[in-house]
Amino acid sequence: MKSSAAGVVGIVALALVVQGHHVGIGYVVGVSAALSVIFGFGWPHYLGIPAKKTLGTIIALTGVGASLSVGLAVGPDYLMWTPIYIALGFGAIMVVQIIRGTGQKHRLESTLGAGAGVIIAGFACGWVASLRYLGEPGLTLIVGISAAVALLAGMLPWPERIVAPLTIALAGLAGPLAALIFSDVRILPAMALGVLAGAVIAAFHRLRTLSQPTGNWLSLISAALAPLLPLGSLLYFVEKLLLR
Repeated sequence: MKSSAAGVVGIVALALVVQGHHVGIGYVVGVSAALSVIFGFGWPHYLGIPAKKTLGTIIALTGVGASLSVGLAVGPDYLMWTPIYIALGFGAIMVVQIIRGTGQKHRLESTLGAGAGVIIAGFACGWVASLRYLGEPGLTLIVGISAAVALLAGMLPWPERIVAPLTIALAGLAGPLAALIFSDVRILPAMALGVLAGAVIAAFHRLRTLSQPTGNWLSLISAALAPLLPLGSLLYFVEKLLLR
């Protein structure tokens, strides 16, 4: 997938998620679940593994269930049920890999790849948890802007050895600038958020550039969404560790 197309998909997804602070919890739950479904059905195609529909359904249901559980949870531990959904999803992946009759030689690779998809989709609910925990858009805007800057840096047609550190550095600088404009978050936590967001996106960008394009647009969109879905959980944990 071209970096420019991946960047556009990522920025659109970020805009949809960040808008949730102005619309409401129900909207964020819906967006998180919808992105999980798109990611879930595209991820097996991106990896090129067998049983694509079955594995895609499991990954999508994991993300939808986790998002709904966070939206309905009571108390500050909004991600309490998320590990259960991820464990159930990973167990279902293993069952499918055991009983299916094709691709036995690559069963381990299929299990690990689909399991990674379950984890990514499961942690997409972190965007909902972040909104419910803090209730104000400052931190979400910091992560969203930092991630958008990282995506824009990844669109540059330069060698990876230059793009990767540049992505992390620019995202780390964007975090404090966004904090100064949109919130009263201190500089160091904002910079930490920016650096972490940039590192995640740079890592997935490298993974995407190493893989071969499949020509399936659903799989390409899934690859573009992969680094963005778990950023919400990263934001949620940083909120709990640094700010409260």
